[in-house]
Amino acid sequence: MDDDIADILASVSAPPLPQRTLDLQALTRAWVTERTAPELLPYPTELVERVMERVGKQISTIEDMTGTMDPQANFTLVILQTELERFKFLVRSLVRARIAKIDAYPHHYLTLPALLSPLERQYLASHQALLSSHYSTSFLSTFPTNLQKLDDTAGGISMVDKPDEDAAVFCRVLRDAGVVEIQGPSQVSEAELKRGDVWVMRWSTVREAVRRGDVELI
Repeated sequence: MDDDIADILASVSAPPLPQRTLDLQALTRAWVTERTAPELLPYPTELVERVMERVGKQISTIEDMTGTMDPQANFTLVILQTELERFKFLVRSLVRARIAKIDAYPHHYLTLPALLSPLERQYLASHQALLSSHYSTSFLSTFPTNLQKLDDTAGGISMVDKPDEDAAVFCRVLRDAGVVEIQGPSQVSEAELKRGDVWVMRWSTVREAVRRGDVELI
């Protein structure tokens, strides 16, 4: 109840944040989450498009201001360049984290194209084609045809590596997220995710709450 009242008061008294600030916060959260989650998260298409559009406009502004002799304009230019580099760093690091997961589990993500951006799908297809060609040339071509598959599931054993869904993650509860089950060594217990709590849990336990935005990884 007190938290609800505090939220109402904050929404009334605090001025709305500009979209630029909201996008920076969202991009930072997406970056941290992608780096700490053991599996690939849905690509934040709308957020990245807004950020890249803003980056393009800021580059144009910087180019227009470059060369001026006005000291005040030069100081503004430094601020704009610093902010631009911050956005570029976050986007590059986010993409690197996603590419690292695609490289680690290419066959797994071939079956989950909805998680990838169009460029990531193109990268994955090219990456897999190169690997398949290399393996075939190196040794697979000498195997019997029925043993040349890289994604075979015969005999109930899958050759496709997957991310560890039970890896431990640190998370912070942003909104009350209800009760989750925690699998212990010998029994199952329950934990209530309340706003402000910090937990160490299995990724599989909090995955859906993270995707809803009720919980963030830290």
